[in-house]
Amino acid sequence: MEADTLTIVDNRTGRKYEIPIEHGAIRAMDLRQITSGPEDLGLLSYDPAFTNTASCKSRITYIDGDRGILRYRGYPIEQLAERSSYLEVAYLLLGGELPTEEQFRAWEYDITHHTFVHENIKKYMDTFHHDAHPMGIFVSTVAALSTFYPEARNIQDPRVRRNQIFRLIAKVPTIAAFSYRHSIGMPYVYPNNELSYAGNLLHMMFRMTEEQYRPDAVVERALDLLFILHADHEQNCSTNAMRGVGSSHVDPYCCVAAAAAALWGPLHGGANEAVLRMLQEIGSVQQVPGFIQRVKRGEVRLMGFGHRIYKSYDPRARIIKEMAHKVFEVTPPSPLLEVALELERIALQEDYFISRKLYPNVDFYSGLIYQAMRFPVDMFPVLFAIPRTVGWLAQWEEMLADPEQKISRPRQIYLGSRERQYVPSREPAKVKSAR
Repeated sequence: MEADTLTIVDNRTGRKYEIPIEHGAIRAMDLRQITSGPEDLGLLSYDPAFTNTASCKSRITYIDGDRGILRYRGYPIEQLAERSSYLEVAYLLLGGELPTEEQFRAWEYDITHHTFVHENIKKYMDTFHHDAHPMGIFVSTVAALSTFYPEARNIQDPRVRRNQIFRLIAKVPTIAAFSYRHSIGMPYVYPNNELSYAGNLLHMMFRMTEEQYRPDAVVERALDLLFILHADHEQNCSTNAMRGVGSSHVDPYCCVAAAAAALWGPLHGGANEAVLRMLQEIGSVQQVPGFIQRVKRGEVRLMGFGHRIYKSYDPRARIIKEMAHKVFEVTPPSPLLEVALELERIALQEDYFISRKLYPNVDFYSGLIYQAMRFPVDMFPVLFAIPRTVGWLAQWEEMLADPEQKISRPRQIYLGSRERQYVPSREPAKVKSAR
């Protein structure tokens, strides 16, 4: 008997099975041998929402939620946030290693020189209603890119894949900025390839009559930092959508559009918007204790606290909190900051929240920072989708290279009716004969 096995005794039949354990997991297909009779197709595992099911093996992102650890390719997120840039982290996530100086210069050049979109993309975006949600425009336009680059369907060619990766990482800020400008009825601003990745986005969104737009250095760095923190986060809802849609071998533009659509949901990328609305509802520091009591009574939810994965302080939240204070020093003061600080202070001292492991997550402060930067609430999920694009693409490439991956096809437990015979409930309509 091997040491790394699981012994299962089926009490229905008395038979015993030895299931191999690899990397702390058993293969679900090994359960298929466990049957109760000749008509039994084999045992299934039932796991709604994949709460304890691994759908892939990955080398990209590591999370230890109990200890508050997040690493990209083995590098602690704290070190990358302090010393790296978003484009360097993007190279790391996709390639597995940090770039040399020469590699980074080539990488940065390739991204920078793919920022423009086809002029017909502008015409396409002009067809949306003037008050269309920027995320709806973003999702649709990213999907439309597949019609401009039909060679993208050849996903088995590494060179073709690489070109689409350059295009997607480079163009999503342009599409995001154009989506915003369209939603407020302002003319589009073309990319400025002399600016940084984050600085160029700020330029395309907020340039008005300036001959040369230069973003505030603190705001530019804060946005780049937020992009690093949001670049990837293991097998979440949108990443699962990226892998699931990508398993059909459709082009990467459609895959990213599907992932972005999943991100748009309020239970995923829309969470920081919910935090901002909660803080606005509280209104002042004096109202915080009363709101805390309402949370305890189950009348309202405490947004921005707790996480499906993290059962301690979200490491990204600590980094963002420190950056938030720097941003607020160079932007108009936000009355909501004091509310947020007081809410966090009380929650971190209350046994009610500590016992439930409800600690601040990345969404608690990110919405405040975005608001201070003058981004409207509707743009929050779009700002999330921009950096997450590189994480989605890294997961997509890893999936395509994995020989164990097939087209996603979950099983189900059927609870409907057994075979029934059709009995007409009314006389069939008579067909008039033609004369």
